Amino acid sequence: MPTPRHLGVAKDGTPITEELTEELAREAEAGYDLSRARRVGRRSLAGGAGRSPRLNIRITPDLHANASERARREGKSLSQLARDALEEYVTK
Repeated sequence: MPTPRHLGVAKDGTPITEELTEELAREAEAGYDLSRARRVGRRSLAGGAGRSPRLNIRITPDLHANASERARREGKSLSQLARDALEEYVTK
């Protein structure tokens, strides 16, 4: 029996062979039951099943470094620090 030809390696270390790609293609062509799929993404900040709006901003490298350091000191993510600061600012 010939040795399977390796096309690469998956993130988990599984060898990607022609046999595996054919098996995955058959599975995809048969279709997936999306009602059983795992939800991708984070929970809503407001709770429930809704999505939280996103806000993208541009800042200077110095502000980013200072905010990152402050977030680290406070044990927060940079996003949480920004949310807290914006909440405080807009509710003054």
